[in-house]
Amino acid sequence: MMLDPHSPVPLYSQLADAILVQIKTGQLRPGTKIPSEHDLAKRYSLGRPTVRQATDLLVRRRILERRKGSGTYVLNQDEEINLFSLAGSVSAFKDKGLLIKRRITHKITRRDDVTDFDNPFFMKWTLFFQRISLYENKPFLLENIFLHPTMFPDIENYDFSSESLSRVIQEVYQRKIGHGKQSFSVALAEEKISQLLELEKKISLLVVKRHLYFYHHEPGLYAEMYCTPKPFAFTQIFGGNL
Repeated sequence: MMLDPHSPVPLYSQLADAILVQIKTGQLRPGTKIPSEHDLAKRYSLGRPTVRQATDLLVRRRILERRKGSGTYVLNQDEEINLFSLAGSVSAFKDKGLLIKRRITHKITRRDDVTDFDNPFFMKWTLFFQRISLYENKPFLLENIFLHPTMFPDIENYDFSSESLSRVIQEVYQRKIGHGKQSFSVALAEEKISQLLELEKKISLLVVKRHLYFYHHEPGLYAEMYCTPKPFAFTQIFGGNL
């Protein structure tokens, strides 16, 4: 990859991109040492301060790691999972060829005791179930899922430890999403959530609250998702459909 001195993109940023391309294409694999600043400066006809800016940028992004007295190395990158696609979390892992397991920790039940004001079923009847996702037998995702009580008759007959909730909603119940919204925050895991996710200590979790609306702008599904920081880097890719 050649650098363009006439581009409005700074040379250090172009070099960082060039190194990143080599990492993405496997030319520089995790754990390998990248060329020295001297070698990079010579290869790309740059000053060493510019090379240092490029590697500094990748170190801050946790792509590279400097080891004192040894050099700069490529870090192992967490697998990126488009978990927050409205296509559903099952498809997100299938797209990556990853095998996950699910465990139902609370079977579908009818309840009217929701006290969270953010929940569209606040003080209303709802169907609720809870499940945990595991990768290599380690829990990494807890989902509290609330469903409209009359939109999905007999949905308790489905086993959502193996079945895709998104598929059932669309193909079995013929429900098309009108629109949805998601909010993101970081919060310290509560004791009960820590226990369910088998955390040794309280840590900060990514918390996602998802609202899905069907016809007549009526809320059909609300989910609270608690995600551990490892082993995946969760992303959201925009575009496409539910």
